[in-house]
Amino acid sequence: MDPVSPLTAVLVHSPFLGPASLRPLADALAAHGHPAVLLDLRPSVVAPPVHQVLLGAFADAMSEEELAGEVVLIGHSGAGPLLPAFADALEDTVTGLVFVDAGLPTPGRSWRDNAPPELYGQLKGMAREGQLPRWQRWFDADPLTELVADEQLRSEIADEAPEVPVAFLKEPRPDVAWTGPAGYVALSAPYAADAEAATARGWPVRVLDSTHLAPAADPEPVARAVLEVLGELLTAG
Repeated sequence: MDPVSPLTAVLVHSPFLGPASLRPLADALAAHGHPAVLLDLRPSVVAPPVHQVLLGAFADAMSEEELAGEVVLIGHSGAGPLLPAFADALEDTVTGLVFVDAGLPTPGRSWRDNAPPELYGQLKGMAREGQLPRWQRWFDADPLTELVADEQLRSEIADEAPEVPVAFLKEPRPDVAWTGPAGYVALSAPYAADAEAATARGWPVRVLDSTHLAPAADPEPVARAVLEVLGELLTAG
């Protein structure tokens, strides 16, 4: 079930990527009649304290947007844990959250608190002058080559990826909870546990046999799944 009336979808990219990773999904949602707002939050993630600056930048950017109808936040990947804080920054404007292959909220806890110690150690070892390498350089083989077939789009995503401070991984996330409607769209195996946790919470969930960067590389099925989830959760709400 799709939403009955047009809504405004605010898409939030991962702190480790840029807006190009979600622009095709924004276009697909707009083609379905739902205006999409896609912010560029990269300038706010390059120096600590990242969370404080990021939330301020989000609130400032959204204050300049004209929002029509119901407003929902859609967060991809590392943006997921921050969605409640983004919603709180907009006060009573937001009616629902959708997590797209994203981590779930862990208010007051840091990325490091929930990650395997060896992974944190590996990333810390990659840092130079306190900055992590671009996301695609965390891996032995560049994942963008496999995940994004379009060469121009792949290059844009690669060029946009910021060098985030390693201190960001230790910063406690904003201690803000979300008690409103929420749903989940799973795309890849690493986020299966998050999808299961969302199901256990009673959220509407859609699972696609896809890839983590499908919002960029194959956006139409993701858009349909997002709209199905929104139709279900907003009707229930």
